[in-house]
Amino acid sequence: MDYQKIKAVIEGLLFVSGSEGIEAKQLASILELDEAEVLDLCYDLQADFEREGRGIQIVEVAGAFQLTTRPEHAVYFEKLAYQPQHATLSQAALETLAIIAYKQPITRLEIEEIRGVKCEKALNTLLAKRLIKESGRAEGPGRPILYATTKEFLEYFGLRDLSQLPNPPELFPPEDVEEEVQLLFSKTKT
Repeated sequence: MDYQKIKAVIEGLLFVSGSEGIEAKQLASILELDEAEVLDLCYDLQADFEREGRGIQIVEVAGAFQLTTRPEHAVYFEKLAYQPQHATLSQAALETLAIIAYKQPITRLEIEEIRGVKCEKALNTLLAKRLIKESGRAEGPGRPILYATTKEFLEYFGLRDLSQLPNPPELFPPEDVEEEVQLLFSKTKT
């Protein structure tokens, strides 16, 4: 049995499990190994990370193993969090932003109806980059949050105001969404 390969698989599983982590029992089931053996491998991998001085660590919280950053590096993560974000946007975020730009104010549910998929992650990304904001609450059951673009959106795309957006399509059929997104964002600054 190649323990290095199994530990590499465990590391990948910890990564994809995210902040929820993964229990040894589930790892054992996936790897088709005994739970005690998986626990030994997890502890060994945890020691490897520590011995190598890695930037991440494996912790066990509430019976689940997860990858986390090291607390002693927190000052650097804070600096990153407060630096301007100029990274490119994912296709999902671009599509969501285009829908908001044309249909604002709009609820998450309305965006999801247009896109046909969930958009919570894209909304969080756009909120974090301050390209959109919560602009109130819609009337009706649950009073859902309304989203709209921000001044930073206009600045980012070099627009004086929303009237400078390309003419909106009649509808947002899936085959045209990418073309509209590219047209809207061809005005981006480099």
